[in-house]
Amino acid sequence: MSIDTATAARVAKLARIKVEEDQLPALAEEFNTILGFIEQLNEVDVEGVEPMTSVTPQRLKRREDVVTEGDQQAKILSNAPDAREGFFAVPKVVE
Repeated sequence: MSIDTATAARVAKLARIKVEEDQLPALAEEFNTILGFIEQLNEVDVEGVEPMTSVTPQRLKRREDVVTEGDQQAKILSNAPDAREGFFAVPKVVE
């Protein structure tokens, strides 16, 4: 996959990053470098390799999942600018 300057401009707009027109070719090249690295990573055989959380073996701290302060829906939704049917209502952001 190759990113051109038009795609780089669109990505910058979606990310709400101001990029000058003369900087778009460099941004597109940087995107292409990143995508090339990702393609390289996809070629690595990881069959049988367990996922890691760190390079040093360690266990994550665990705690029992217990509800400590439940049944506060009305109190929480009272802070919402718009709540409907027991949920936060948000404006549509995807067209």
